[in-house]
Amino acid sequence: MSSVRIWKPTKAQLLAAYGKRVPDVIGPRLKVLFVGINPGLYSGAVGHHFARPGNRFWPVLHKAGFTERQLSPFEEQELLKHGYGITNIVNHSTAAASELSRMELEKGGRGLKGKVRRYRPRVVAVLGLEAFRIAFGQPKARFGPQEERIGPSQLWVLPNPSGLNASYQLPALKRFFSEVRKATECGKKTV
Repeated sequence: MSSVRIWKPTKAQLLAAYGKRVPDVIGPRLKVLFVGINPGLYSGAVGHHFARPGNRFWPVLHKAGFTERQLSPFEEQELLKHGYGITNIVNHSTAAASELSRMELEKGGRGLKGKVRRYRPRVVAVLGLEAFRIAFGQPKARFGPQEERIGPSQLWVLPNPSGLNASYQLPALKRFFSEVRKATECGKKTV
């Protein structure tokens, strides 16, 4: 692990993080652009994606073969070297994604489409089914690859790796994420 300063925010810092933004980890023509719903307060406080202890994003990336070792949120820029990035549908922190309005998610979906057209990742992996359904106006969407594309970018929906999402444990998350990795290596869409 690199010598990165890792710190745990205080309760006051968490409360002060409402509405804070977390910068995108993005570049042109990525293999996969992972899309969270929005940053939680912990991520807003520390300024890094999927930072809350208990979030399974970083462990599942490693277990699914995206990274050679488990990175910490404070090492998120390392993803760019491997062709991966992170953004959010809505980029302001809340205590829970359920605090976001339908209008915020719809607006975020439109903004995300513009960002994807500009950066042209091979795959866009949205992490959260309900948020995807609202943001993309696809009420019947299911997990996995979608028929819709954004320009040349393939669209996938994966379960949210938040520790609050008890419906999907690490083995199931690993299967979903591994499918995306395999699809990007093969350059194929598996439906």
